[in-house]
Parts: sequence; C-alpha cells; structure tokens
Amino acid sequence: MNYFSELNGQKVIVTGGSKGIGRNIALAFAKLGAKVVIAGRDEAALESATDELKSYQSNCSCIVADMQRVPCIYKMIDEAVSRLGGLDILVNNAGINIPKPALEVTEEEWDCILDTNLKGTFFCSQRAGKYMIAQGRGKIINIASQMAFVGYIKRSAYCSSKGGVVQLTKALAVEWASYNVKVNAVAPTFIETELTAQMLADKEFYQDVLNRIPLGKLAAPSDVTGAVLFLASDLANFVTGDTIRVDGGWTAI
Repeated sequence: MNYFSELNGQKVIVTGGSKGIGRNIALAFAKLGAKVVIAGRDEAALESATDELKSYQSNCSCIVADMQRVPCIYKMIDEAVSRLGGLDILVNNAGINIPKPALEVTEEEWDCILDTNLKGTFFCSQRAGKYMIAQGRGKIINIASQMAFVGYIKRSAYCSSKGGVVQLTKALAVEWASYNVKVNAVAPTFIETELTAQMLADKEFYQDVLNRIPLGKLAAPSDVTGAVLFLASDLANFVTGDTIRVDGGWTAI
C-alpha cells in the first residue's frame, strides 16, 4: 500500500514553514505532491525554503506574514487560498518561546508569546475554517507541545499558550465536526533544530531534558512530521479533537 498517496495534489498552508519543524513538514507535503504555501516573518528564510519546496512541487510559494496581527493573518490565508485554488489542510506551526523565570516575565513578553502561539493559531484556524466549512471538509493540525501537559522551569507563558492550543483544538473539533472539518494537534518534546541549538548547548539543561525522556534521546523534526502526515491523511479520517504526544514518553511518567 502506498501510504499518504492521497496527499498528492492537496492544498496546504504551513505557518512558520521556513525553518525547523515547519520546514520539514512543508517539505514532506511537497515531496508527496501537495501544493504548499508557507508563511512567516523572515522573508529570506521563506524564499530559501520555497526554492527547496519547488524542487519537489512547482506549485509552492511563500507569504510574509506576522502571526501576531489578525489583519495580516486574514490577508495571508485569503491570498494563500487564492493561489492554491482552495484549502485542504492548515498546519498551525508558527510559535515562539522566551525562556525566563516567572518573576521576570514582562507584559510585552507574555503578550508576544500568547499572541503568536495561541491568538495566532486561533485566528488562522478561524479564517481557514471559513473556507473549509463552505466546502464541507478540511483538516487543521496545530503544533502544540508536551508543555501543554507538564510544567517546566522558565516556561510559564509558553506552557500557558500551548495548554490553550490543546483546549482550542478540542473546542474547534467539537464545533466544526458537523461540517466534516477535523481539528487535531501534535505535541512534541524538545526537537534538535537550528532554532534550539543554543538552548541545547547548555550541557546541564540538555542532560536534564534527556533524563526526563524514557527513550533517552531528543526527537527529530521528522518525528513530528510523521504525526502530522498521519493526521492529514485518510488514515486519520475518524480522528478529531485529539493531541498526539511526540515526546518519547516524557508525559507518560
């Protein structure tokens, strides 16, 4: 059986698609023949990622957008849908973290994290949902975090935002089920990417993370991508409101 062959020709938006997990997800869709639009704030990184996507699927492109600003989100989704000629799958991957002790978190930092991770996810879903509901089908996949289920130091705002994403996923899944729009999430542990390299360079921190993962290693971007592809595929057509934890067993303890 050729798994995921049904994703060929699907119309996909991936936010935060120029780097790390988002880029890996976008590439996987493009390799399967999907038409992908990636969105984010770094124009140079977006163009670099798009060049790679186009080597697998020529109908891929990028849009510069700020996920903290609702008008930008609406414009991005509308433009992407226009380019793609519709929308089958939205992957809400854009996210940010500012690790800080709770006593030192400023209002601006709190707003930045919550606005990107939770508010941005909601309004991307809201705009995409309008199109999906009108056509009677669609899949939304939110990238949450294991921090939605466990606490960790210097991540009070981040944990709050990702916990909200998991609950938002459930709420939208229930509300939109009658329209055949499925909403799910993937909750990764720490991933080795260029974005986490500096954080993981702290040997004490790195070892603490490993000690909390029963599998004894960090996840790779492809581990997260596998869960996303499953949720996007026909294999998950009866799954909605769920969050797949890609955490090596961290939250099982």
